Amino acid sequence: MPRLRITVRLLPCFIALTVCSAWLLHWLVPEALPGQWLRASAALGLAGTIILALFLAVTDRRALALRRTLERLLETGKSESRRQASGDELSALAATIEHATRRVRAMVETLQRENARREAILGSMVEGLVAVDPLLRITFANRAFAEMMGAAAPPAPGTPLVQVARDHALHEMFAAVFAEGQPLQQRLILSASTRSFEVQVAPLAGDPQRGAIAMLYDITGLERLERVRKDFVANVSHELRTPLAAICGYAETLIEGGLEDPANSRPFVSIILAKARQLTNIVQDLLILSSLESAKPPVAEPISLQQSIQSALRTVEPMAKTRGISLVCESFQDMEVLGYEIRLEQVWVNLLENAIKFNRPEGEVRVDVVRDPERALVRVCDTGSGIPSRDLPRIFERFYRVDKARSRATGGTGLGLAIVKHAVEQMGGSVSVESHLGQGSVFTVALPPFENNLAANEH
Repeated sequence: MPRLRITVRLLPCFIALTVCSAWLLHWLVPEALPGQWLRASAALGLAGTIILALFLAVTDRRALALRRTLERLLETGKSESRRQASGDELSALAATIEHATRRVRAMVETLQRENARREAILGSMVEGLVAVDPLLRITFANRAFAEMMGAAAPPAPGTPLVQVARDHALHEMFAAVFAEGQPLQQRLILSASTRSFEVQVAPLAGDPQRGAIAMLYDITGLERLERVRKDFVANVSHELRTPLAAICGYAETLIEGGLEDPANSRPFVSIILAKARQLTNIVQDLLILSSLESAKPPVAEPISLQQSIQSALRTVEPMAKTRGISLVCESFQDMEVLGYEIRLEQVWVNLLENAIKFNRPEGEVRVDVVRDPERALVRVCDTGSGIPSRDLPRIFERFYRVDKARSRATGGTGLGLAIVKHAVEQMGGSVSVESHLGQGSVFTVALPPFENNLAANEH
């Protein structure tokens, strides 16, 4: 078939070459006989046609070889090959190149979409990500890494790492990975943010010569929780050890002969009972905290704020009279909040008891209730000595005491304000404190009114 196609294409060429040769010979040699220049022109036309045929054969062979190579690269099917074979080899080659162009364009578009998707994913990560070459020049960095380093935008590729991150420990980690070819993990405190990070550095695709990549996890919050847990364990141990030591000491005294001493046996037993009750209160408060944090809360219900506060005031009234503290609660328009009745009353009792315990003699505890457009605000004010400003950020931590000696003398467990905070937040509210030394303290509890919750549920 290829030879037939070449022959068909060469026939017009042979005729044209023969005619041109005849005209040229007739013009150059006019005295020659017609038969002579006709034979000469036919010979010249045949020679030119043979040369052209050889050129076309070589061209077709090369085009066929190139087309087959492209087909193998593109894995073109047999049906496509048969379709292209219907014309000459140059046409088939042109069709194959066109097909290759479409395939390459589709691949480029796919790669562009994948690259954009990958950059979007890496850019939205909360973990910092930076990749560098063996010369410690940045090849990629996401926005989180830039924010960790205090930069407004991710650095451009080719930027030296030292211009962005000036922490020597991070550079040493990259140097160790390039030298050993093994991943490395270390905890660092970056100077740019003064926060703690877990940093993992690994070579790219297992080959340090291609570069390395670092992932930075912010573990500042986890470290704070770990410190809180350790402090809690230490505080619980200390709080339990103190009354237990007193109980053991007085019990041993009674066993060793104190029971026969009527003058001392009764006071000793009273002290043992008081310390045992203190242990009971600590355990009860710990159970309440555990319930607030882990257990499923009960079904919320509308609670009359006036009734809840009045009930708490009646509960602490004997303590206030004993200490000479006056309780003041001006009348206010009642409103309902959505919460848990027992826990809300416990919030008021804990705040009122603290205000009474740490008040001055003949002092005053005032409860004010106001309503703003979105919240009900309950303020418990006292005329005590106040809280130092350095202690205010930690006042709601478990077992944290401003005056440790005085707190234990009043029988407190150190868990009351922690219970208040968790209970209020479980009801969708918040609690805050304002205090100045010598001017007393004001604890403010903000709760969403019941009608606001009802309107939100209806929408």
